[in-house]
Amino acid sequence: MKVVIVEDEKPAARRLSRMLNEFNIEAIAMLHSVEEAINWFHTNEHPELLFLDIQLSDGLSFEIFEEVQINSAIIFTTAYDEYALKAFKLNSVDYLLKPIDADELENAINQFKKTQLSTPKLDLNIEQLKNLIAPSSKDYKKRFTVKIGQHLKMISIKTIECFYSENKATNMFTIDGRTYLVEDTLDQLEEKLHPEAFFRVSRKYFVNINAIKDIISYTNSRLKLILHTYNESEIIVSRERVKDFKNWID
Repeated sequence: MKVVIVEDEKPAARRLSRMLNEFNIEAIAMLHSVEEAINWFHTNEHPELLFLDIQLSDGLSFEIFEEVQINSAIIFTTAYDEYALKAFKLNSVDYLLKPIDADELENAINQFKKTQLSTPKLDLNIEQLKNLIAPSSKDYKKRFTVKIGQHLKMISIKTIECFYSENKATNMFTIDGRTYLVEDTLDQLEEKLHPEAFFRVSRKYFVNINAIKDIISYTNSRLKLILHTYNESEIIVSRERVKDFKNWID
């Protein structure tokens, strides 16, 4: 099976490639922007299956279809539910929310194998897609820049599991298990983080909806959250925020 990954975050692309290797599937190319993907598809044979991140660093991946007739089945990947649900309604095999779960990836691959002989030709209404996504494109933070020694590192919002305050400082924790200091307070972050992707569960924590692995009933009508990677301390949804939290995840 020939597979291509289009993902602007190189660590996420490499992680997906490693996960595919577990199913004996090798990615023949990893592309990281709309422009790079257009150039590649113009000059290479299209793969059987394409893993396509919806929002890339230089635009929405749907823009690729304006320049190239894609002949591949597509599994969309995204960090945002509203993008995924819209993508799912198109002629895609499946969609995966990031960070990608191994079981969900396996299910998507199996679904592709079942339908590959009858996969319809993609017929995408690009302008309609742009109009659908426009309401969700408010200028929220897409990345943070942190200083590490003499270097500056850009951290994509999609790779952040949570923000938390500790010792009067604000920290962000990423899916690769690393912690970085940020200048913003949690109060300031409330204006900068996409409200459908991040929720302030307490005075101490902001969490990414896609980072939540489990939700457990806790004492005094509260909830305890288990994230995919973060386990440095308990994350408890405060009692006064439980109702709003349940509405947020619904």
